Amino acid sequence: MIEDAAPRVFWTDRPGAPGPYEPLHGRAVADLLIVGGGLTGLWAAVLAKQENPACDVVLVERRSIAYGASGRNGGFISDSLTHGLAHGARMWPDEIGTLLALGRANLAAIAEFVAAHGIDADLRLVGKTTVAVAPYQVAELRAAERLHRAHGEDAVFLDRDEMRADIASPTYLGGLRLRGTGGLVDPAALTWGLARVAERLGVRLHEDTEVTGLARGRSGVEATVRCGRAGRAGRGVVHAGQVLLATNAFPPLLRRLRAFVLPVWDYALVTEPLSAAQWESLGWRERQGVTDAGNRFHYYRPTADGRILWGGYDAVYNFGGRGTEQRDATHRRLARHFFATFPQLAGVRFTHRWGGAIDSTTRFTPFFGTAMGGRVAYALGYTGLGVGASRFGALVGLDLLARRSTERTRPRMVRRHPVPFPPEPLRWPVVEFTRRELARADENEGRRGRWLRLLDRFGIGFNS
Repeated sequence: MIEDAAPRVFWTDRPGAPGPYEPLHGRAVADLLIVGGGLTGLWAAVLAKQENPACDVVLVERRSIAYGASGRNGGFISDSLTHGLAHGARMWPDEIGTLLALGRANLAAIAEFVAAHGIDADLRLVGKTTVAVAPYQVAELRAAERLHRAHGEDAVFLDRDEMRADIASPTYLGGLRLRGTGGLVDPAALTWGLARVAERLGVRLHEDTEVTGLARGRSGVEATVRCGRAGRAGRGVVHAGQVLLATNAFPPLLRRLRAFVLPVWDYALVTEPLSAAQWESLGWRERQGVTDAGNRFHYYRPTADGRILWGGYDAVYNFGGRGTEQRDATHRRLARHFFATFPQLAGVRFTHRWGGAIDSTTRFTPFFGTAMGGRVAYALGYTGLGVGASRFGALVGLDLLARRSTERTRPRMVRRHPVPFPPEPLRWPVVEFTRRELARADENEGRRGRWLRLLDRFGIGFNS
């Protein structure tokens, strides 16, 4: 089923990438240094230049623009900053109204920016559908419908027949259709478009440039870099007034932050383009994104050229955070689940398979802060919802560097860090035990054991 699939990321396996941008050699001076060439870093670069065109911004990326999660995710874009409404309402009940408003405004601003700059990223705000594939999930989705409606969202519960009429699958027992709360995007095209806008605004972009250390200087921060492929081409130094870290799941330059970020490996497949008859067999008229409602869940969506991207289910943490972009066992499992969901597509081939790391936190929401006397800021830990929330994170990082108290920086979600993960060698067995408990809950009609209930009490995000 997967033997012909290229071991490459679908989104970036095509022409159209900006650059290439030369590595940073020698010495450089900047008002703002941004570390990371994904969505958070590029949004920060663009927003900083829009706020102050005179600001001298340098952005460095260890690999290439969109190499990390920004270019290899499923392309879902959400207005949620809290990893879903239910989780946000449980964690911050007195602030959920503010967080919802901030998230909705953030998504609207992204859509306006994409349209204003002519970025061809196939952005479609069609919402999404969550499907029940086990009987207990039907009641959960009915409760979720009531919660979303109570917060003014367009939510409709679909029974089994209505759900299967919308998208034809024998596995569906019901669904929750949400409109106006997000949609789909080509994530690499969005990231590449941001890079081009940043370049036009005067941001200096450098690929193949790895920051290896930060030190406080007399008038700012001194960043040491290795540049060129594998760092063999030379070294350099950037003297920056301020630094914003946007490194996602990669090891943060500030060692104390490593306790808060867990690199979880996620995997995906993409099919060949479907025929008109195959699409007719599915229905799927609105071409929205879909997730199922289990703890171990799939996410899937159509692409602009008529394929289906199918990912999720296995969330893999390896000892020490190491991982691989190819995992045959997971890709085969995904393929089996795909054909169980859509048996009418038997014989369809997959053309691409890949994996990537998600920067998860214990509460499943990002965290923010500063270091080195306020000269360094960071925005990390999006836990799979960074395509939209990255712009919000970039704004928070810039607010923190400017020492501004804003509506974005005042919520407790922004001011407080999540519970840290334990260090190795304890981290891996704790994560593995939690994964097994989540699987057991899926197999036990959603009933959560003592360990998961304990994590829920401490605000750990597995209830989202």
